[in-house]
Amino acid sequence: MPTIEGLARHGLVFEHAFSNAPVCSVARTTLLVGSYAPRIGAQYHRRSKLVPMPDGSHIYPWYLQQAGYYTTNNRKTDYNVAETEGWNESSSDASWRNRKPGQPFFHVQNTALTHESSLHFSKEEMKRDATVTDPDLITLFPYFPDTAIFRYTHAQYLDNHVKVDNYFARYMEMLKKDGLLEDTFIFYFGDHGGVLPRGKGYVYENGLHVPLVVYVPENYKHLIDVELGSRVDGFVSFIDFAPTILNLAGIDVPAHMDGKPFLGQKVSMDEVNRRDEAFGYADRLDEKIDHVRALRKGNMKYIRNYQPFNVDALFNEYRYRMLAYSEWLDLYISGTLTDVQKQFFEPRTAEQLFDLSSDPFEINNLAQDPAHADTLKLMRKRLSDHVKSINDLSVFPESVLFSEAFDNPVSFGRRNTDRIARLFDIADLALGSFDEVDRALFVALESKDAWERYWALIVLSSFGYDAKSFVSLARKIAFEDEENLVRVRAAEFLGLVGAENPESYLVEALRNSRTEMEAVIILNSVVLLRDYAGYQIEITRQMIPKQWQEAAESNINLRLNYLVN
Repeated sequence: MPTIEGLARHGLVFEHAFSNAPVCSVARTTLLVGSYAPRIGAQYHRRSKLVPMPDGSHIYPWYLQQAGYYTTNNRKTDYNVAETEGWNESSSDASWRNRKPGQPFFHVQNTALTHESSLHFSKEEMKRDATVTDPDLITLFPYFPDTAIFRYTHAQYLDNHVKVDNYFARYMEMLKKDGLLEDTFIFYFGDHGGVLPRGKGYVYENGLHVPLVVYVPENYKHLIDVELGSRVDGFVSFIDFAPTILNLAGIDVPAHMDGKPFLGQKVSMDEVNRRDEAFGYADRLDEKIDHVRALRKGNMKYIRNYQPFNVDALFNEYRYRMLAYSEWLDLYISGTLTDVQKQFFEPRTAEQLFDLSSDPFEINNLAQDPAHADTLKLMRKRLSDHVKSINDLSVFPESVLFSEAFDNPVSFGRRNTDRIARLFDIADLALGSFDEVDRALFVALESKDAWERYWALIVLSSFGYDAKSFVSLARKIAFEDEENLVRVRAAEFLGLVGAENPESYLVEALRNSRTEMEAVIILNSVVLLRDYAGYQIEITRQMIPKQWQEAAESNINLRLNYLVN
């Protein structure tokens, strides 16, 4: 990639740059706002409702506009916030060339050349279109099966990066022709990690770790206190990008932004290189629902799976358009995968701990290793403190946020700070031994707060067979609880521990669902129990209110198409 390599020679390469989310709309919203998405209600892809900017603030291009910049975006938006002000132009024709003579500018140029959809080819296209990169020379990730499809997919992905380099070479030439190259900072990065299977959508390194090269213009290299061509070891995340751009422009960073600048005035690269933490989050991805948080500190990576029984491979229509995904599933069903290759299709543990210095592909979980007990305890506390400190809203089901929070998510979080902390404490009962927490779980199941009961049942499912002493109580809850989703979690527990087929409970819950998002949550449990617990659960379209099925690509239709067809 000679164009990007040229940027690096007159700039900086960031070895540890991270998207906070492994999927585009959530990642792009984090970039645009400079705030953690679960704090501001922007954590779901695709969004069920646009949320307002926190505390009457604005997206960062707006602040550049107020300082006299001409701001342009070509062309993708895909944001989760309802913000219309900030761009002078946002279209496929947007260009800095439309500004007034001499006016400073800020421009975003997007390309889909390496988008996930670029790997949605058929077997016929594989036979017809040879890759430039030799598939036989590919070194596959160890969790991938070694097949012609996986090798071709990886080779095509590398070919696409060469196309990206050629694409951006044209814009470099435009800047040179306009006499702007020596006055213009250029950031090259992806909006999340890679799109090979187990990348996009997952908080593993392949989903969060992004390339970042910053070209430093000759006329402004005095703003950078390190030699050009250097590699930066310090950790930077998407929450830091907006503060950095504003700082480079000499604009004060607004209070709503959670990150801090890593370039510009009053930024010491020695201090940046001491930064060693990155926080990541994954929630609903299209119709597939999960709830995962990650914390990387140095070379140690901690992943908290709040619903560990949700396997990574849980069906997602868009993912499985890729031949590599569907082949991987077929090989799992046929029983021909190795233990490492099967991990993607099997329940996770509530906590995962990886030493990336020796295990860069995150396949050897050290959470139960006594030699890493102190590290586990430290990482667990740091992540727990963090989700509480930001009022992480995902501790409530999305259907609740849709009805009660999305009109002002930050205000809702502040009003519920103590409650959010309490719910996370109940969720974290899954991290102890069952004998130590069974009494606390019983108390939570008797709570007047429906979401305390909800999380206690998720914890029971996390313990699995160890929690079978709660089957009778869970059956009673599945019949009688006043909250529909609490009954669903009770039914899910009954199914996961083999107590009974939960079909009747889930069908009744679907008929009683009050919103589309509530129904999607229920259908996720159906997919899990059908595909990975072996239950026959018959779902028909008549079980779902018709008005929720009007949009052809809606999340509920994607789930129904899969379950019904």
